[in-house]
Amino acid sequence: MTVTFGAVVLGTPEPAVLADFYRALLGWEEVDREPEWVRLRDPERERPGLSFQYEADHVPPVWPQRPGAQQMQAHLDLLVDDLDAETSRAVALGASVEAHQPQDGVRVLRDPHGHMFCLFLPGS
Repeated sequence: MTVTFGAVVLGTPEPAVLADFYRALLGWEEVDREPEWVRLRDPERERPGLSFQYEADHVPPVWPQRPGAQQMQAHLDLLVDDLDAETSRAVALGASVEAHQPQDGVRVLRDPHGHMFCLFLPGS
């Protein structure tokens, strides 16, 4: 049996809106759009992809984590060559920068629906 990593799926109350954010951020293309599902892929390869599924009751995590609050289950790490420029671009697209930043060379942000993601420089 062969197992291959296919995609990361993010739950959101508005799959199309969140997919549009990541499409613009990553420069990826849309391969499938349904009312409750959108899938993106890198133009250079089919997989892995990034998909968005409808979840009416999505609750964003708190950061940094604390007991009794919604915990982060996963986040995306996105490699960049210019941390300041890409942070500014992500914010212009609708992301927000978190107050708590754990280390140099990494920037913790939230997408428009509250999912955490990090921009990071090589070697960070």
